[in-house]
Amino acid sequence: MKVEEVADYWQKNATAWTTMARGGYDVCRNHLNTPAFLGMLPDVSGLTGLDVGCGEGFNTRLVAERGAHMTGIDICRNFIAFAEETEAAHPQGITYQLAPAGALPFSDGHFDFAMATMSMMDMPDIPRSVSEVFRVLKPGGFFQFSICHPCFQTPMFNWVRDENEEPIALVCGDYFHDELEKVLEWTFTSAPQEMKNEFGNFVIPTYFKTLSGWMNMLIDSGFVLERFEEPCPDAETVEKHPSLKGTAKVALFLHIRCRKPL
Repeated sequence: MKVEEVADYWQKNATAWTTMARGGYDVCRNHLNTPAFLGMLPDVSGLTGLDVGCGEGFNTRLVAERGAHMTGIDICRNFIAFAEETEAAHPQGITYQLAPAGALPFSDGHFDFAMATMSMMDMPDIPRSVSEVFRVLKPGGFFQFSICHPCFQTPMFNWVRDENEEPIALVCGDYFHDELEKVLEWTFTSAPQEMKNEFGNFVIPTYFKTLSGWMNMLIDSGFVLERFEEPCPDAETVEKHPSLKGTAKVALFLHIRCRKPL
């Protein structure tokens, strides 16, 4: 699928995604992925950073609050519009730009660090995007990103549930692929039914790689692997947000930090 086709899917998803996420219904992001990502993030105060696939800018803003001078890019015009609207209302010095990750409009060595939160697996040419991130980083700069866990969020994916419909295990398979393209339909399970009825499901092209495929791609691009995290909610968080019960059984997300050598 071409970048323009992927962008068109996200154009159609953007209003629903932004409305529901800003309404607090992206529970995995708010109460698992983003806290873990920020906990793993090095000190970025005073650094120039690039958010690759920034969406409506939620995580871009959080990292800007830590003192980073942020730029966000996305292929979805509507997401950029939502992000710029928020920046205009609450200025943080963030610049947003419509651009594909596979052809970043920046000079070599432009940024101190780059980040991507739950966007890399949805890009149609992941190796090219990683190479572009490597190019625009300064020597010694880091790239930290989060993805669906390649070992468990596989093309075959079904929960095993007990008599109370609680998730107890996961059936996964059909693992060995290198950027298998698949269009998935889903929505935020915590959203009220009337909102689900109004917006319907998100329709999202995504790409499956093996764990070794991700690691070797980073190494082949020149990165040095530095740190990993598999977020797991604590018991208190699961009690407050029952929809996270499955994420306490199986690692559904993987966070990676790598660095461009000096």
